[in-house]
Amino acid sequence: MQRVHEQEAGAGSARAGQRNGKSKISQKSLGRYMGSLGLFLVILVFGIVLSILSPVFLSTTNIVNLLIQSTILAALAIGSTFVIMTGGIDLSVGSVLAVSSAVGLGLIEHHGMPVIVGVLVSLIIGIAFGIFNGFIITRFQVPALIVTLASMGIGRGIILIYTNGANISPVPDSYVYLANGRILGIPVILLLVGLLAVIAHIILSNTVYGRSVYASGGNELAARLAGIRTKRVITMTYVLSGLMAAVAGILLSARLESAGPTAGNGIELTVIAAVVIGGTSLFGGQGNILGTLLGVLLISLVSNAVNLLGVPPAWDQLVKGVVILVAALLDVYRRKYSKAGLSK
Repeated sequence: MQRVHEQEAGAGSARAGQRNGKSKISQKSLGRYMGSLGLFLVILVFGIVLSILSPVFLSTTNIVNLLIQSTILAALAIGSTFVIMTGGIDLSVGSVLAVSSAVGLGLIEHHGMPVIVGVLVSLIIGIAFGIFNGFIITRFQVPALIVTLASMGIGRGIILIYTNGANISPVPDSYVYLANGRILGIPVILLLVGLLAVIAHIILSNTVYGRSVYASGGNELAARLAGIRTKRVITMTYVLSGLMAAVAGILLSARLESAGPTAGNGIELTVIAAVVIGGTSLFGGQGNILGTLLGVLLISLVSNAVNLLGVPPAWDQLVKGVVILVAALLDVYRRKYSKAGLSK
């Protein structure tokens, strides 16, 4: 009888542990979405203030332009969210954007290739850079900062050699349609990036791979001991980042109707800031796509405010630098708060 009671007590304590574990997970998930809600409120207040300072802000033309201008940053940030969630970083997204779009468009314009071939080649180049970054980082344990910094230089070198420092243009109408076309009055570029965001959200929230990304970022050793192939998971995040950088390059060259060696210069830090502001931790294990999109929107609002209020362009860089610093400080604060909440 005593043994039966002991077994029942043990089962009861196991069930209690499971309930506590589920409670902690739900608290963590609630915290992520509460953070997104807080960011949404910040954006709302910022928008109200900006609408008072500039009546042009709430015009349909300005709102549509704001959303379209944010699509390139959004595409890059979606890919970088996966990388940063594993505790990594990708500084090569700007150069991958440039080299993939230039080579793809060059094949179309200089070699008479069909548009679909040029687009596919651009995507393949982005994937190749991602495989290279992920392989070197996971196989040789080289810090991601160093590997992706090297990739950034390699990409810039390739595009300078390929283009000889000149822009590639013109762009076929079917290519331009990706940025300027409309379906039922909605810009195609918004539909494409929105669809990619939904797919990324589903991957993170409802797939085994998404849970593996969270686990690898939260504690890579524990994830490996649990049977997760963390090297594959991490490599795949860089592949997704490279792929999204190529998508951003295609969309940017379609918008500008040209591709050149300076495309995406300096956008890497802005991408990281958008992701971190959106709630993704630089230390890994936390983040979501909705938060990333809100982070992109906030940074785009800052740039929009600089333009509407006639602030000198030099201040744009200063403001972005401050935003990046604030994002890092918020990340440290969120991490400490999360640990304190989960330890209770």
